Amino acid sequence: MIAVDVSRSTLRKVGLRLVPFLGLLYFVNYLDRVNIGFAGPSGMKTDLGLSETVFGFASGIFFLGYLVLEVPSNLALHRFGARRWLARIMLTWGVLATAMAFVPNPTMLIVLRFALGVAEAGFFPGILLYLTYWFPQAHRARVVALFMTAVPISTAVGSTLSSLVIRYGDGVFGLRGWRFMFLVEGIPALLLAALTWWYLTDRPERARWLAPAERAWLAAELDRERAERERGERWTVRKALTHPRILGLALIYGGIAYGLYALGFFLPTIIAGFQQQYGVNYSIVQRGAITAVPYLIGAVAMVWWGRHGDRTGERRWHVALPSVLGGLAIPIALYLGDPLAAMIAVTVCAIGVLAALPTFWALPSTFLSGAAAAGGIALINSLGNISGFAAPYVTGWLRDLTGSQRAGLWVVGIYLVLAGLGALALRPPRRDTFSGNGI
Repeated sequence: MIAVDVSRSTLRKVGLRLVPFLGLLYFVNYLDRVNIGFAGPSGMKTDLGLSETVFGFASGIFFLGYLVLEVPSNLALHRFGARRWLARIMLTWGVLATAMAFVPNPTMLIVLRFALGVAEAGFFPGILLYLTYWFPQAHRARVVALFMTAVPISTAVGSTLSSLVIRYGDGVFGLRGWRFMFLVEGIPALLLAALTWWYLTDRPERARWLAPAERAWLAAELDRERAERERGERWTVRKALTHPRILGLALIYGGIAYGLYALGFFLPTIIAGFQQQYGVNYSIVQRGAITAVPYLIGAVAMVWWGRHGDRTGERRWHVALPSVLGGLAIPIALYLGDPLAAMIAVTVCAIGVLAALPTFWALPSTFLSGAAAAGGIALINSLGNISGFAAPYVTGWLRDLTGSQRAGLWVVGIYLVLAGLGALALRPPRRDTFSGNGI
């Protein structure tokens, strides 16, 4: 009974201390990443002379910058500690996100978006790695789900916030509304960089806010799990980075990420297109409010599905089912005759994409540990996020090519279904482990 009480009090303290703060960081991070989607149909495309293809390319090139430094960045976090490295990431991305307010032309827009990706490299996989230092495996899908609600909440709140700032900030400091939005939404990252340096603790053994018995229990529990993973064959970082299981996970994540970013960058544009498709016309603020709905519902589904995955201990079906559901919702959305029915189908797609994410990210740590976890998680995220470049670029290109959003959404649906089928094809991990003892 005493051990149970210690475990509960420890996990409660760690959860309350870390998850809300890390969620806040990710909220700001994700908003700075996707707020270009709100700027585009609100004057940015017109002011800078952007076609849908160029806009999609500028949105997506962020992820090529992300790809360049993600694995080295995560290895650096493992070596130097989360407190220092996450604060450094936030400082550099805050400077560049704020600079987006002053972009003069399409070329500089592309350069700044690429640089922003380089600056943010390692942030998301770094936090996933950091959570493995604090939470036993049985609790990770639920914790990741709670942390990742920052994605739908950021999009939901951010869509309304960005729309209001664009509308009422137009002319402030002589800036267009979309420029003022970049300025307002970039500053919080600079403030949070300093707070991160002060607030985070690198490892449980350094957590003065835990009682000695709680620190001892958490260290023993994590050491026990690490020892279990390392009973089998030990793998080096290099081998982990080239193993088919890691590459397979990257392909699956690529499908989920494709849906996430296609919706994230182009949902405001899709809703704006309802005027032509259905004969309705929404203001900037109305578009923001409508954009929020799928993500708010998706946030609830994300937490519930993550808890269900932890309770059952099952992972593959918890990735596959929502992915396939989200993919199949796309054709329905395309051929319904009114905007309400189409938005319901888009909401189902968003639920599928968001519900698959936390359980997916609980998979790698079932067989990765140490520096191999740092490199492997970063590689999965890095390769998967190639879809972050492809999704807005291909969606914009197909929209320019066909004059319709249907072709781009078909690609989203097909890729999500393939991701779900890929998750089912995964073999459960054997007793071997990927550790950090060697290069």
